[in-house]
Amino acid sequence: MPYLPIEDYGIIGNMHTVALVGTNGSIDWFCSPNFDSPSIFAAILDENKGGYFKIAPAFYQEDLTTKQMYWPETNVLVTRFLSSEGVGEVIDFMPVGEHHSQHNHNELIRRVNVVRGTMTFRMECFPAFNFARNRHELHVNGKGADMISEGITIRLSCTLPLERSGDGLVSEFTLQEGQTATFALDETSNNLEALHPFDEAESEVLFNDTVEYWRSWLSQCTYRGRWREMVHRSALVLKLLTYDPTGAIVAAPTCSLPEDVGGVRNWDYRYTWIRDAAFTLYALLRIGFTEEASNFMKFIEARAKELNPDGSLQVMYGIDGRHELTEESLWHLDGYKGSTPVRIGNGAHNQLQLDIYGELMDSVYIYNRHAEPISFDFWNHLRRLTDWVVDNWNREDEGIWEVRGGRKHFVYSKLMCWVAMDRAIRLADARAFPADRPRWEATRDAIYEEIMEHGWSEERQAFVQSYDSDCLDASNLLMPLVFFVAPSDPRMLKTIEATNRSPEQGGLVSNSLVYRYNIEMSPDGLMGYEGSFNICTFWLVEAMSRAGRYDPKALDQARLIFEKMLSYANHLGLYAEETGHSGEGLGNFPQAFTHLALISAACNLDRDIDTAGQVNW
Repeated sequence: MPYLPIEDYGIIGNMHTVALVGTNGSIDWFCSPNFDSPSIFAAILDENKGGYFKIAPAFYQEDLTTKQMYWPETNVLVTRFLSSEGVGEVIDFMPVGEHHSQHNHNELIRRVNVVRGTMTFRMECFPAFNFARNRHELHVNGKGADMISEGITIRLSCTLPLERSGDGLVSEFTLQEGQTATFALDETSNNLEALHPFDEAESEVLFNDTVEYWRSWLSQCTYRGRWREMVHRSALVLKLLTYDPTGAIVAAPTCSLPEDVGGVRNWDYRYTWIRDAAFTLYALLRIGFTEEASNFMKFIEARAKELNPDGSLQVMYGIDGRHELTEESLWHLDGYKGSTPVRIGNGAHNQLQLDIYGELMDSVYIYNRHAEPISFDFWNHLRRLTDWVVDNWNREDEGIWEVRGGRKHFVYSKLMCWVAMDRAIRLADARAFPADRPRWEATRDAIYEEIMEHGWSEERQAFVQSYDSDCLDASNLLMPLVFFVAPSDPRMLKTIEATNRSPEQGGLVSNSLVYRYNIEMSPDGLMGYEGSFNICTFWLVEAMSRAGRYDPKALDQARLIFEKMLSYANHLGLYAEETGHSGEGLGNFPQAFTHLALISAACNLDRDIDTAGQVNW
């Protein structure tokens, strides 16, 4: 089964895990019971060994076309197959809502129907447990089957007879207009219950419940701006990427989808980065999802209570809060289109990345200001963390981009250390919390002066990636967004101007798409190349939008870049981590960071357009 483009997938889920469904009707990624559990289907990482669950027309039809859409205002996915002989649909969802809340396991339902004419379908279910490392037993009984592997049993129930084919299951069936067939994949205990016929009426109840759940949840959204459809889809994606038991949000639900097809830049993103905290809190609160923001803040507070003995934080954590995320390479898998190694776990979890302290403190400051006051006990942990920043801000680190080529004095890391100090001082003042203000203020001012002296290049006329270098870095576009400099500050305007040139002219922008940095000028310790970084494009939009309060041309250009960026979403409004030269998706998919940045950029661009000419920084 050939690899689909990364952007040819949709996503369904239940706030514990997700499945990726291709436009060809194949589920090629599914881990259970949780986001970061071993895979059951992973054909997206190995077309031969990875495992898949496909429902599609059984025979080749020259005029067959496929379409995908979401059931309006939900995460229920519809894959449509259209031909001259008939039109069929596969409706995929993972039940959530009232009647499924009593279950503590995952269920994946696939409803097949024909809406015009006649169509013959073929179902193929070939699991490959634990990234194709564990074998399984298969027990078939009429219209159901159990697939038993180490520590997990998956049951496939349906309304049609199943046949065994090797280690998998197949079923071929013909439906006429108005007829439906349903397949339900359900995780069960190893203490097998007797198989029973699948209840079609139950699937209808679960479908209606799931649709109602998503629509009710989305109705809380307060965004009423120009890009409502894209903001709504981004919000629905972020909810899907939330781990309900802890409130954590995974960076992406996949692992090892390549940033460079055929290359080595393949990482596991099924964890929660502290860095995402401020972006997450800001985006969720901005559009009205206070409960999700509160749950995520509880996860952050729990991590602040688990500081390392020296008072430092870890870069990322498991969705359950665990610290150990050992990286492992799975050389038996071919990787997406030959991109090896396939990695699970993430070795960057024990890197030194100083920027995370600013993002955490900014998130707490935002939450305390716009949601609810933090406790004194939480503040005491934050004081300890802030004191650690005072003692360590001037160290070299691996930075926001988690380089593996050695530590540097990254300007963005210093910027966010400044943010950590600034927000700690503001929070202490706002709440009259005890704090070592003289020492904190002295540190904040020292960081500011050092950035202006060593982070600014007179030759490049721009803020640069690291001290005394001449390489640009898109992360510096965040300076006005965190109120380090005014959006109209001459140094910031020149940095935007330098960044907004093509790579051939020394900049980072190609056809409105922004690269993180120039890999050739600033090697990061890894072989290969990468695409433009989607979040960086939205950062450019925000930086130019804020500058546009003083320059209408900048605001017009910001809007144009934003509109162009929307065109790079896939057919469902989803974004991978990166975009390639031909507009293809690269990296893990879909990525929370990108959708968070889209929400922020849309909200701020709306505001700046509506208040154009009213300067109030």
